[in-house]
Amino acid sequence: MSNQNRKGVAGFTLIELLVVVAIISLLAAILFPVFGRARENARKTSCLSNVKQIGLGWLQYSQDYDEILMRVSTAGTGGKTFFWWGSWDGTTLRENEGLLQPYMKSTQVQACPSFENKLRANLGLTGYAYNNSFFSPANYPPPTFAEVPIPVSLAAITSPAETVAFADSARISFTDKKTLEGNSFLSKPSDNYPSFHARHNQMGNVLWADGHAKASKPMMRSGSFGFGFTSEPFLENHLGDLDRDGNLTTNELFDLE
Repeated sequence: MSNQNRKGVAGFTLIELLVVVAIISLLAAILFPVFGRARENARKTSCLSNVKQIGLGWLQYSQDYDEILMRVSTAGTGGKTFFWWGSWDGTTLRENEGLLQPYMKSTQVQACPSFENKLRANLGLTGYAYNNSFFSPANYPPPTFAEVPIPVSLAAITSPAETVAFADSARISFTDKKTLEGNSFLSKPSDNYPSFHARHNQMGNVLWADGHAKASKPMMRSGSFGFGFTSEPFLENHLGDLDRDGNLTTNELFDLE
């Protein structure tokens, strides 16, 4: 029997294997952040759609109430308080009973897909907040100091396209002063407590009072804040202010003028 010469298949050397592993690791390091940004951009687009639908509901609500803007909350019967995102009686949250639900007809649009509400999910704080300071003011006269709402008309907004109605929002916990949690009251710059949340690749979605919505970049601040807060948790969580003129003692994007 004649001998047949066979050529074996050469295997990887250790050096070649290490080179392949290094290349894969390098590609992963390059591509994973790209994929992460792409996913976040998709969530930002979905969030922007939510904000636009909230805006349509908000404008329709005003039209049905003689052009009077929605209040941040309204007292109801049975101990219920109605918010735009649902009703709350101290025990049970009913998201389908929100002030804007008759117009939106969906609770899904109330929640930002990028926001994980770790502490207060049961209170309906979905990641969007309202310009209540100027759209929902009130007096508290003595002797009872009970709330007396001050109606605000849509026509009172001088520059609707430059006035914030809703925005991506969160806040730092007042309990431990470091944990990110949900928020439904959008802070104005002069509050010295930033709550505009740039959760979409350091951008946040904003609904303006004329109904248009777009992503905006917050103005970040450092130093000491109100309520005994330091700047670190705000900077770490991309919480800043919506501002145009660089003067954080004024509220030109929030007030009615």
